[in-house]
Amino acid sequence: MSSILISLSSFGAAEVRRHGQPWFTRLAAQAGADGIEVRGELLVDGEAELPAIADAAGPLQLVYSSPEGLWSEAGSLDRDALERALRAAGRLGAARLKMSIGGWTAASSGSLPRLGDRLADAGVELLIENDQTAGAGTLTALARFFDAAQAHGLQLGMTFDMGNWHWTGECPLQAAATLAPRVAYVHCKGVQRQPQRWIAVPLGESAAPWRAVLRGLPGGRPWAIEYPLAGEDLLALTRREVEQLRAVARSLA
Repeated sequence: MSSILISLSSFGAAEVRRHGQPWFTRLAAQAGADGIEVRGELLVDGEAELPAIADAAGPLQLVYSSPEGLWSEAGSLDRDALERALRAAGRLGAARLKMSIGGWTAASSGSLPRLGDRLADAGVELLIENDQTAGAGTLTALARFFDAAQAHGLQLGMTFDMGNWHWTGECPLQAAATLAPRVAYVHCKGVQRQPQRWIAVPLGESAAPWRAVLRGLPGGRPWAIEYPLAGEDLLALTRREVEQLRAVARSLA
């Protein structure tokens, strides 16, 4: 059955920066989560905070999310961004590193072997996420990337964000059908449409067919809550959401 993680961004950027990610790591553990996703963009002092998060996490599964893309806007492999992400994941002791492809295009394929060489001894699993941009979050872009990576002998898994497809105008069911063999980690996110934008909501409030999407993905992959968690009794609310998502995982196992 899928383990249940919490992306710490779910607690809100302002609150996470105010209390710190170690504080929310302890809350996630108390709520019964199996792991957490640490957000690079919400670190206040990474040098001090990453080891503190690792201490607070104890046996929890750890994923490090880098806010940087792997390729620059010009289409070149951003080695500095990759090294920053790998260094942070190492300090955290994370088994998985999540990044987007950034500015990758078919012309960038020549740099894939260099990426493979660097990952060979990195000690961390790189997972590619569909983000909310046209260049790195559409089905066409991601399918082309994974095909090119495989052609160069690079087997990369995917972080499948079931909500982000709506931001790029894609069908999450079609994306699941196409990319399921690549999926190693799932961001569980409900969505609703407001007049000018999409917003993330709990799965139970989602306008999208989230159960069908999850059914179309391979079983046993870790799932992460990545929708707003806010309330007066935050621990009780978080525990309830973790238990509800775990019940969904049991029903689909």
